Amino acid sequence: MDQNPDNFDFLHYSPLMKKFSFQAYLVAGFTPITTDSALDYFINRPNGMKGYIINLTLNGQGDITSGNDRRACHAGDLLLFPPGIPHYYGRANHSDSWDHLWVYFRPRGYWIDWLNWHDTGCAIGQLTLPSQEKVDEVVSLFKSILTYSDCGSPLSEALAMNALEKLLLHCQQLLPIHNTHQRDPRIHQVCQYLNEHLDSDIKIEELAQRVYLSPSRLAHLFRQELNTTILCWREEQRINRAKSLLQVSQQPIAKIAETVGYEDQLYFSRIFRKHLSVSPSQYRRNFDERDRADGEME
Repeated sequence: MDQNPDNFDFLHYSPLMKKFSFQAYLVAGFTPITTDSALDYFINRPNGMKGYIINLTLNGQGDITSGNDRRACHAGDLLLFPPGIPHYYGRANHSDSWDHLWVYFRPRGYWIDWLNWHDTGCAIGQLTLPSQEKVDEVVSLFKSILTYSDCGSPLSEALAMNALEKLLLHCQQLLPIHNTHQRDPRIHQVCQYLNEHLDSDIKIEELAQRVYLSPSRLAHLFRQELNTTILCWREEQRINRAKSLLQVSQQPIAKIAETVGYEDQLYFSRIFRKHLSVSPSQYRRNFDERDRADGEME
């Protein structure tokens, strides 16, 4: 089964050709595994990842274990690993290969209803694409994500995230009805409100009043649904917004800090560094230098 009729250069996006940093909000790649090759080993993440991983098998078979949940994935199978879920995976022993595409990402706030694929008792979501036509459509979306995430243009991450959003919506349409699970609408409302007011210092008590819950009940339900706290989730959204502003605008860092809810620029810089291991000014310089280098190569 030819998954690559247009001869797209998947190998360019493999660990054989480049290194990946999972400090970013979106990282995409292709992992080709054959028996005894350089990539033929099992990945073991006992604490999971901070973000989500979506994985599409192109050829061969992979074995995936998460706690008591063990499963196989074949060509045309999509897997969705939520944050914080332990996982151990690699090429199945009886298969001579496992080629798979993957995207690691931290979602936009309004995606939360599209990121719960699992059946009861299974932490990792799985979707088997029903036809070669659907496989081709999903592979095409993966190609767009790979291309945009690697192009280095000022809007590359935004374009890659938009392509990923299309992929998630496409998958949502294909999920069997019994697999879909709408997150608690009160949590969706809280996330949406926070995203619309990132510049405001909204207290948990105010959020709780909006959804008619006690603060303690809201905090418990939020962690249960999203595997993080309200404050940590808001902080991540603020840093995500700040990254975008640093990429596409020349606003002073103090103004960007204020826009995403930090009156103290030094405190904002400390939080930004905690997430990305560089200061906001260095992040902007790195991005500008990469953009100039790409322009010189053209």
